Order: sequence, then structure tokens, then C-alpha cells
Amino acid sequence: MSAHRTHLSRRGFLGGSVMIVGGAVVGCSTDPTGSSSGAKTTLNVWSHAYGEAGTQQALTRYANEFTKAHSDIAVKVTWVPGDYTSKLNATLLTEGAPDIFEVGDFNAAMAWRGQIAPLDDLYGSVKADFNRAAVDYVTVDGKLHGVKMIDDLMLLYYRKSVLAEAGITPPTTFDALVAAAKALTTKKGKGLFVGNDGIGDTPALAVLSNGGALVTGGKVAFASVQGVEAVSALKRLHDDKSLLLGFTTDWWDPSAFTQNVVPMQWCGLWAMPAIQKELGDDFGVLPWPAFKRGGSPVVKVGGWTSCVNAKGKNVEAAKKFVKWLWVEQTDLQKDWSESYGFHVPPRKSVAAAANKLAQGTAKETVELAAKYGRSNPNTWDTAVSTLFNAAATKIAGGGNAAKILADVAKKAQTEIDKQHD
Repeated sequence: MSAHRTHLSRRGFLGGSVMIVGGAVVGCSTDPTGSSSGAKTTLNVWSHAYGEAGTQQALTRYANEFTKAHSDIAVKVTWVPGDYTSKLNATLLTEGAPDIFEVGDFNAAMAWRGQIAPLDDLYGSVKADFNRAAVDYVTVDGKLHGVKMIDDLMLLYYRKSVLAEAGITPPTTFDALVAAAKALTTKKGKGLFVGNDGIGDTPALAVLSNGGALVTGGKVAFASVQGVEAVSALKRLHDDKSLLLGFTTDWWDPSAFTQNVVPMQWCGLWAMPAIQKELGDDFGVLPWPAFKRGGSPVVKVGGWTSCVNAKGKNVEAAKKFVKWLWVEQTDLQKDWSESYGFHVPPRKSVAAAANKLAQGTAKETVELAAKYGRSNPNTWDTAVSTLFNAAATKIAGGGNAAKILADVAKKAQTEIDKQHD
């Protein structure tokens, strides 16, 4: 599931015992099971609360299998609902920090601050079997500081029948997307859903689709000519009142699309099984369209990365678990990627064996990602993205795009510079 929207409304609290760290309720945890009675070490593994059914049980099962195979190490899974990132960042400063934790939108600052351990020795001879992007993504100063668990692909879903009935060709440029959203907006509903705030991922998509960049060589780049042109154009969707706002769930959940509230929605590959169940084959997928001819369509590639707490008391045992699960256990990696929503395994051999991703619209999505996939830079942390999206909101409301982006670029650069402190 996508990394940067981890609200309780999506990642429901699924039950279990409550774990308390520093006096605050963190989440529910499983007791280590299996052959753990003689364990010398108990590892605490943190997971954000995935919304797909069966995910908590699967992670617990994986932990139990490891525990049974390693009598000296027990594993406890802590399932963290709500704002996972904020809770993780706070807990990493305490004695209750987990031994292993997952992060979405991997951030290099965690390596620079010494919070996550280098894991180069875990990869061994299979390093070449991880896709190049997954390796580059976790590389900081030449060292690998995590193992990518899944690649999450984000793109536009559209209802084939609705667009066909309206005589609308699936949009391949931003102008065409604006026109389609407007034409599909009626008294009964809106034409497009990108997020409850009307912003979502669109500012970054706009910049990238116009040939721009968010950060280049550690320097903020989104205030370029291409960035100003594309982000300012997002105002057109707001002026046309063609965006669905304030739905009961946000963009990561396909309900607005499957319940016929909107005919076009930005969402993720993870939602495809649910969409297929409700709509059959009456849907298609598109990358975010090129801003204009000569621009670049964009499929956003996110996902989750397993990291080891470098300051923890059980670093070597933690590394052993990460290597066992996310490097060695290809059958479990395949299960994780295609049994609970669709995700792309970062290991090329596992991805090739994922049969559910090798057919129909899922295959088409994977092929689009191979051609147009873009990930956020690993300096694109919450502070930077929040500044950028707030600026885009002001621009959508009528603010001067060039001035606003230039001003916020300075603030964002300060935040990036602080990551090295």
C-alpha cells in the first residue's frame, strides 16, 4: 500500500493486544509464538496497518515461521494504526523503539542520522536479482540501508463504458484529462477523484509529466519553468469543479470508483482485485498523462522498505530476520505481493513468477510502470512534501504560482539541508 497516507480510516484497527510506548498507545501486537520458549532474543517488528484483508495474519504467520526455524530468536509483530510515520519517528527516539520497522517513501535522512543500519551483507549473490530502482532507492552514500518489500504502483483508473457512452477517448494529455473530467461531471457526480483535498499526488505528477524534477542532486527543482507551468495548470480542475472532494474514504481506497461515484480515479495497483470483483472488465488503466505533447506520462512507484534499527540492542538478530524474509523466502515474498491486493515484488525472479500480475490489466499496469515509473527522491520527506502540497493548494486557489513555488522552494531546501545534520 502507498506510503504516505496512513490514516486510521484506511488502516483500520483490527484487534489484538495494545502496546504502549512512552505512555502513548501505539498499536496492537502479537505474542511471539512457535518454538520461542528458549529464545534468547525477542525482536519487535513494526508494521503500519495495511488495509487489505489478511495482511496482519500473513505477517504474523511469517514471523511464526521464522521463530519456529530459529529457536534462539522470537518475533513479535506490532500492528500500528493511524499516523504510522509520526508514531515511528517519535518512538525511534525512545527505549521502546522497534528492532525492525517498515518505511514508506524511504528517506535518506534516517541513514544520515544513524537510525537505520547498512544491510549490504544481507543481499549477497542475489543483489542482482533485485530491480535496479529498488536497489538505488535504498542506497545512501554507497551503502544499502534497507530491503524493499514491495513496489506499489499508482495510476489512473477509468470506466470504459462511461467514457465510451460520453464519446470520450481515454486522456493522454493534461488538456484531455481536464476536458474529460469536465465533460463527465454532472449534477449527480464529479468526473475525477485524486484525493479528498483535491490535491493528492497531483502537484508532483504535474511537475514530472512536464519534464521537470522534484529534487536534483540534493537541490530543490520543482520551482523550474516546467514546474510552475504544470502546477499552475492544476487550478483548471478546481475552477471547473470537476473534482470529487470530501468522500468517505480517500484516493487509496477504490470505493468512489467501484460505487459509480466517479468514472475516473487516481488509485493503486493494490486495489485492482477489489475493482475487478465489482466491475468485471469494465475498467481501464492509464498513467498520469503527459502535461503536453513531448511531456512524460507518469506511473508513480512507491512501496515499503524493511529497515533495521541501528541503535537497537538486537541488530544482528534483526538483520537475520530481514534477510530470511525479504531476501531468502521467495515463496513468502510472492504470497505477500499477490495474495492481499496486487503489488510488484522487487526481486525480478519473484515478479516473473507472480502469475496474477502476468495477465490482463495487472500485466498492463506492470508494463506501464516499466515504461513510465517514477519514484520520489529519497530526500522527499514529510516536511518537504507538506510544504510543496501546501503551496499547490494556494496556487489552486488563485495564488501566483511562480512566486509561491520560489518561496516554498527555499523553505524546502532548508529542510533537505537539515537532513544531513
